[in-house]
Amino acid sequence: MKEPFARWFAGAWAVFEKDLRLELRNRHAAGMLLMFVPASILLIFFAAGQEPLSPRIQAGLLWIVILFAASIGLGRSFVSEADRDTALFLRMHARASMVYAGKLLFNFLLILALDVVAVLTMMLLLHLQVAHGGLLASAILLGSLGLAGAATLLAALIAQAATRGPLLPVLLFPLLVPLLLSAATATRHALEGGDGWGASAESLTTLTAFAGVAITAATLLFDFIWND
Repeated sequence: MKEPFARWFAGAWAVFEKDLRLELRNRHAAGMLLMFVPASILLIFFAAGQEPLSPRIQAGLLWIVILFAASIGLGRSFVSEADRDTALFLRMHARASMVYAGKLLFNFLLILALDVVAVLTMMLLLHLQVAHGGLLASAILLGSLGLAGAATLLAALIAQAATRGPLLPVLLFPLLVPLLLSAATATRHALEGGDGWGASAESLTTLTAFAGVAITAATLLFDFIWND
């Protein structure tokens, strides 16, 4: 059992390393995110002016920025494989679950990077104050994992469509409504203080369940999408 798992893990890690090397070389997704996230928060800063924003508004704005930035950055996860004619090579040398796991890990780390940029920029411009750092980190980690799990599957599906780019945000938003509501609620409690962990218990449970269901369902369905 250990040897097949080791081969599977090596294949998934190879897919992740390939995407990471290409991103470090081209900086396509990272460049777009580094432009989109600060520009969006700067626009919010100019629109709000000197008016202080409540933790509820700050939490909602944070996840709006994360959602649309992720839609832009992850939309080319599989489109780039078709553009470089490497999709057939992956199908021949890696199982579908390896490809999904490698892409999922890369997309998850990419979302975490944009999360850090978004939070730091909001601290600087919108005076974001965190009362429970551990709770905020948990909400961001679980929310980003669920977002990456769903977005990776949809990106593979969209890569086979004629109009690829605009479809990911359109399909992703309805699917992520429970995740976004729970993530925004937990983030708000992390900013407000008080009994943040107790108040966010239900939201964190929802985020954990969403991430588990999304990744499990994506793993089961990805073979049919990838090899279609």
